Amino acid sequence: MNGLANAQPLLQVDDLRVSLPTARGWAQALRGVSWRMERGQTVGLIGESGSGKSLTALALMGLLPERARVSGSIALQGQQLVGMPEPQLCQLRGARMAMVFQEPMTALNPLHPIWKQIAEPLRLHQGLGVREAKARALHLLERVQLPRARERLQAYPHELSGGQRQRVMIAIALACGPELLIADEPTTALDVTVQKEVLTLIQQLVREDGMGLLLISHDLGLMQDQVERVMVMYGGAVVESAATPELFAHRAHPYTRGLFAARARLGLARGTRLTTIPGSVPELMDFPAGCAFAERCSWAVEDCRQTPPLAENIEHEAAGERPHVVSCPRWRLP
Repeated sequence: MNGLANAQPLLQVDDLRVSLPTARGWAQALRGVSWRMERGQTVGLIGESGSGKSLTALALMGLLPERARVSGSIALQGQQLVGMPEPQLCQLRGARMAMVFQEPMTALNPLHPIWKQIAEPLRLHQGLGVREAKARALHLLERVQLPRARERLQAYPHELSGGQRQRVMIAIALACGPELLIADEPTTALDVTVQKEVLTLIQQLVREDGMGLLLISHDLGLMQDQVERVMVMYGGAVVESAATPELFAHRAHPYTRGLFAARARLGLARGTRLTTIPGSVPELMDFPAGCAFAERCSWAVEDCRQTPPLAENIEHEAAGERPHVVSCPRWRLP
């Protein structure tokens, strides 16, 4: 790789906007999302259901609904993905970028044994024969620590537990050694012990292969343990972004503060009611013209509802080289 390529980030997203058709007209589902990721970096994307996290992942993978309108830029190692023809995207998906989906039982094909599903990207992208692809599938299952991997090559998804199916999904995603791995709520359906095993496995594989990881979740504790940088998303926009320790120590946006205040904490007296964020995430067509969080925010003034907030760098001793960014002009309020 030449010096120019080395200078490029693994992923550069600039002013990404996605509009979707609804019964009430076109709704803006992503509203100017921007960030960058270096090779080997782990980034978390957090927010309530409906905030745009999974839609962002689908936009990166080129898997948006057929009628979606997309503008802005998504560059993978300098290669522009927005507007790329589907045949070219198919060459990238599974080869240079891959995704671990939220629910493996719906992502895996119930009609094929798992070895064939792991072998498929190897045959498509690397031209391996059946015997070689099957051997590689076994190696990948062993790498993701599936118990009795050789015996389970011929197993179908319904014959495996939730944690085992998730390991198969990870094996499929890693088959061709992608540069970017997107994990969308990869432990939602798993019990706590298996969650920890799966997350530890993903971290180990990311370190070994030097790929970038985008981890999507609604779990703040998971983000604190698993990623180097956190982006907080609401209403289709990133409202705050910082290195993980800085975000946990100096949360600024009222939405971020609300998420942290709503966490369950050890030591609370029995019967203590948890703090909640008033209201709920509006329908896409009902967001105000300005800040998407304005209708639920106790700090909002009329200008917040009318004027989109600008991103502002927060300077504090722990900020380091990468800035702590917040999109709220009133973040200084106590």
